Amino acid sequence: MSIYDCDLWTEDLDRVIKSMPWISSLSGKTIMITGIGGLVCSAIADILIRYNETCDDPVTIIAAARNEKTIQDRFGQFADRSYFQFMEYDATGKELRIPYPVDYIIHGAGNSSPDMISKEPVETLLGNIMGTYNLLKFAKEKSIKRLLFISSSEVYGKKDGNEPFREDQYGAVDILKSRNSYAVAKRAAESLCVSFADEYGVSSVMIRPGHIYGPTAKPNDKHVAAQWAYDAAFGRDLVMKSNGAQLRSYCYCLDCASAILTAMLKGEDGRAYNISNPDSVISIRQMAEILAKSAGVNLIVDVPTEDEKKSFNPMSNSSLDSSSLIELGWKGCFDAPTGLDHTVRILKKMHV
Repeated sequence: MSIYDCDLWTEDLDRVIKSMPWISSLSGKTIMITGIGGLVCSAIADILIRYNETCDDPVTIIAAARNEKTIQDRFGQFADRSYFQFMEYDATGKELRIPYPVDYIIHGAGNSSPDMISKEPVETLLGNIMGTYNLLKFAKEKSIKRLLFISSSEVYGKKDGNEPFREDQYGAVDILKSRNSYAVAKRAAESLCVSFADEYGVSSVMIRPGHIYGPTAKPNDKHVAAQWAYDAAFGRDLVMKSNGAQLRSYCYCLDCASAILTAMLKGEDGRAYNISNPDSVISIRQMAEILAKSAGVNLIVDVPTEDEKKSFNPMSNSSLDSSSLIELGWKGCFDAPTGLDHTVRILKKMHV
């Protein structure tokens, strides 16, 4: 069953669209989205699709991805709409040819799943650094309105204490560990964005999501939130490979998507914005307990393998201060219990 057959998903989309009336300024504009098949960017596309289906002047969506069939399978009948255009795109490729006029670019392509980061640190670096460079170069040549780069809370590195990170706080990142290729690449790509702004006047804004979850996650996504959500939906007990004390800023995928659109339209040039719902800053264990309760399954603590340890996020605290984003007018619509419950219910309807 398609996600579009789930009434709850449609209700969630309508709730988010209602929360950001400024989305109407995108009517008639063209947005290129890289990584559109992923957890976050597919949710952005779904918001725009739902908006298009309920307005007179739609947003043109350029779906930049490697595989057209994968995109057609994900977006179903909407992939055939006149406002939806597929463009073959590889974030690690050298040449960039975009055969459409573009107003905005949202760059979300690249490895983000922990297993892929560990297996492909080179591709992880290139997808962020070279992918961002090529898009910024295009933005400069075509004078687009703005590029939004999807960064990560991992840019902050390690720090002591449980105070949420502000955008100007940075801890240590060990650059001699390939698992940190993700954090290093995100830092470098952000620096590219501000460098293109200072040297060439290219308008860009960066966003730093925390830990995003939701029914747009693929079944093979190795993020623990995605694995547990699918386990819960299928009635399987949840297995936790740590004490679960790590503090995270969790965020429902649609809240993250609305935050990205808000920052793109209302953010300040050259700024980075944390994405964090203040109602969803919880520990890994608390997330697991909410999912287990929602699905009526057990939570089991187990010992991780050495391979599993290699893919772990090294940050014990990656909670984020989202004051700057909230000042733009954004507000999360889904606290942790609501978002996690909706995730399980929608996945059940789609797959069970």
